[in-house]
This record gives sequence, C-alpha cells and structure tokens, in this order.
Amino acid sequence: MRLRITVLACALCALASAAAPSIAGAGPLHNRGLTIHAVPQHIIAGEAVLIFGQLKGPDHANQPITLYHRINPNPGFTVIGRTVTNANGQYEFTRQEGIVDTNREWFARGPGLTHSRTVHERVDALVSLAASATSGLTRHPIVFSGHVTPDHTGGVVALQQQKGSTDDWRTIKTTRIGTGSNYTISQAWRVPGAYNVRVKFRGDARNTRAVSDIASVVIEQTEVPGFTINTSDPIVQNGQAVTISGVLDSPGSTTGEPNTSVSLFAKVPQSGGPYRELTTTMTGADGSYSFDNIASSTNELYLVRTTFAPRRHTAVLFQGVQDVVTMSASSSTSTVDGQIVFTGSVSPDKAGHAIYLQRLGKDGDWHTVEVRFVNSASTFQFGWTFGTAGTKEFRARITGGPANVGGASAPVTIVVSQPPLSTLPTG
Repeated sequence: MRLRITVLACALCALASAAAPSIAGAGPLHNRGLTIHAVPQHIIAGEAVLIFGQLKGPDHANQPITLYHRINPNPGFTVIGRTVTNANGQYEFTRQEGIVDTNREWFARGPGLTHSRTVHERVDALVSLAASATSGLTRHPIVFSGHVTPDHTGGVVALQQQKGSTDDWRTIKTTRIGTGSNYTISQAWRVPGAYNVRVKFRGDARNTRAVSDIASVVIEQTEVPGFTINTSDPIVQNGQAVTISGVLDSPGSTTGEPNTSVSLFAKVPQSGGPYRELTTTMTGADGSYSFDNIASSTNELYLVRTTFAPRRHTAVLFQGVQDVVTMSASSSTSTVDGQIVFTGSVSPDKAGHAIYLQRLGKDGDWHTVEVRFVNSASTFQFGWTFGTAGTKEFRARITGGPANVGGASAPVTIVVSQPPLSTLPTG
C-alpha cells in the first residue's frame, strides 16, 4: 500500500512539473492567466525597473504573486520577491536604483498553475572617461582612463575617434580592462587640431554595448624656437574673442626683437585653402606682440609671420570655437509611462549633425541614451517615456568637427512620480 501511494505521489509531482514552467531551465514563453510588463526594458546599469501586471479570471483579488529572475549567464531562475494582488488583480514590484546592473529575464507566478511570459531586460554597462589633459602637443601622448560598471575585469574596451562631424567612429586603440574594472589608454596625434574621442565596451552576455561620454582634446604644434604663439583661451564659445600673442627673438639669440612688423594669418582646419592675412602689428621693446579681440564663428588655425624679409613664422596654433547648445523640457514633472519632449538649438548652424540625448548615471558621468540629427533650422527634438519614479537628469551633447568644437547643454531635471497601480496597463 505504501508503495502504491508513493508511486501515485511521484506521478502527481511529475504531472505538476510538466504543467508548470521550469525554474531551473528556460522561462515560459506565453502568459497563462497572468500578464507582466517591465519598464524600462532597456536601461543603463543601476537604473530602477518597475515590474507589474494583472491576474486574470475570477477571484483575482488578494492572490499571491511571486517574481523570478534569471541573471546572465546563470542557467536557472530564482525567487526575488512576493506580493499580493489588489482588488483588480493587479500587482507590482520595484527594483530600486543600484540593483539591476546586468542583463536578466523576469517572469511571475500566481496561484495554481498561472504564470506570465518571460520578459527580457537589456542593461548597458556604464563606461566613464577622463583625459589627463584637455590640450597637448603633437607627438606627445595624452592618457585616457576610466571605469566600467559592473566589473568587467579582463574584458576589452576600444578608444574611438570621431570621423569628421558624423556619428561614425573609428577604433584607434584597444586595451584590456584591468584590476578593479579600470582601464588606461594613451594616444598621441601628429597633426594639430581638435579631436573627439570616446571609449566603447562591445558588450557580452552580462551587459549590452555601451560607450562613454565624449572627450574633446586640443592638440597644438610644438613651438618654433625664437618665435612663439599662444592664445588667451584654447576653446571659446561661439561669439567670444581671444588674444593671440607671443614673442619674436632676434635671429640666433634669445633676446626679443623690437619694432618688427608681424602679421596674423588664419584658415579653417582641413579647408585645404591658403592662409588669409587678418591684421598686422609691431613687436614691443621686448619682442612681444599681441593681436586683441580676434573672433570667429569657426575653429581656426593661426600663425604669425614677419611681414617683411627675412621671413620667419611661428608654429600653427589651433583655436577652438565651441558650439552653444540649449535644451529645455516640455515639463519639469512627469509620471511613470508619461512622456516628456526635449527641444533645443545649436549655434552656429549645425543642420544635419548628430546630436545625443544623455542621462546622468549612478557613477556621476553622462551616458548617451538616444541619437537624433539637428534639423535644417539648427534645432532638435527628443521624446522620452519614463519607466520609473525618481529625479532624472538629462542634457544634449553635440560632437565637434573641422568647423567647431562640440558642446553640451545645461542639465535638465525631471521629477517623475509613481501613479496609482490601478492606472497602469493591465494587458
């Protein structure tokens, strides 16, 4: 008799196991009386996630709901939360900020054999980037360093350089992520100018691909001995003026050459045309010269030449002129599943250029979450739907090119509130 009872119990267990989704294996593909939503379904590491749904059928109030997740590359699901449904059969779980750092899957179980389908959460890694200097000399390396969150020690990151003013990026160096999930890469340039770089993490089973914020560096040509050239500010905003100055020494000496006529020449980087003469002045008693209130709406390459023979000239000086970016939001408040429209403009005209919507991550760095293009009026627009409550910070970022150094808008803060569970979608 005991044997017959044991056999019957085993058979019932096997039947129940066959009917219910396997915790150890793949999650269920379809709903069985229980819906599920996860918002947002694509996040940056550390962002909060709201998981909600509804138990269908009669007697759906105050019923137990269990939430499971599977974190790549683990093979099985584990329980991470339990709750009960409200009077409408609805339920919700909130994964707070700082918890969801890697790709994962979610599904929920209700009473009896009810269960939801499995939803996939894609999570971008966070990649930070800092330059050892914002300006340097040709053939002198600048060191770029940063951190990848979560820990990806042993993985690979690539230093990429922007092609012109496009959204195309060329890998110029790669390196392994070291201890503590930190990396360093050094890079030197042979030609003066402004260079935009970023670091890319290609993604793996644990996290989707991610790129760092953009770093802009200005590279100047090594000075010519005996005839120097400098700027009062290597990067200014559009419309601001600078002073170009330096010292001319007498040939074969380190003594300043007074009362000598010198001329300032300029051209746009990568224009291919000749330098144009802008203005002329005389050196002072100590050989110094100064050209004041020099302004341009574009980047310029400047050099100074002696006006008369014997001809001498300085090194080429790169002067950056930065784009001015503004952005505002349609409202400073929103709700989960609510949409905000960000609009803005870029000066000088940047029609057709890529522009990035960035969000402040838990690591304190900015991370690109969407890409658009500036329209013919040099304005842009982003739409954004919020998945979780809290205070969110965004900004617009445009990269530079031959004409201008890129810039970013001031941050825009949106306060997002959690609506009542009864107002969330149930399908």
